Amino acid sequence: MEATIVNKVAESGIVTVDLEDFYPKGEIEVFDLKEYLFMGLILKEKDYRASLQTTDWVKYQGKYVAITCTADAVIPMWAYMLAANYLQPVAKDLVFGDAPQLISTLITRKLAGLNLEEYTDKRVVIKGCGEVSIPESAYVEMTAKLKPIAKSIMYGEPCSTVPIYKKAVSKE
Repeated sequence: MEATIVNKVAESGIVTVDLEDFYPKGEIEVFDLKEYLFMGLILKEKDYRASLQTTDWVKYQGKYVAITCTADAVIPMWAYMLAANYLQPVAKDLVFGDAPQLISTLITRKLAGLNLEEYTDKRVVIKGCGEVSIPESAYVEMTAKLKPIAKSIMYGEPCSTVPIYKKAVSKE
């Protein structure tokens, strides 16, 4: 007599969200204004403009670019805007901030376009422990999007989850 193996996880109706699916696909570069500062402290407009005109922008072609300044210097807003002006035609996308901020922003943008209908009244597991490091902000954003519509929200893997939210049962 053969025993039938039943996959209870598959039959549970749990929907898994893998935030790695929203992770930017492609290379990430950081454009650091620190490289354009005089003596590492001062941004001279004329020199900065001249340097931007001679910069090899091919390095950023088709990549996600974070625009930042890692030096402890006062950078005028127009300096970031000028960098964005040169990067926009070549970069896949660009964001103000460092590489982690870039990843967080790009994931948030993708989550904003997510069709939530498939999660309505469902038990949802937001997958953890993947191949790439997902920013905490993505988990917070996904939880906020799902709470108004999901039956329950869990974190982890379908076979081992941490409960986050469970919709109250209506007593009618």
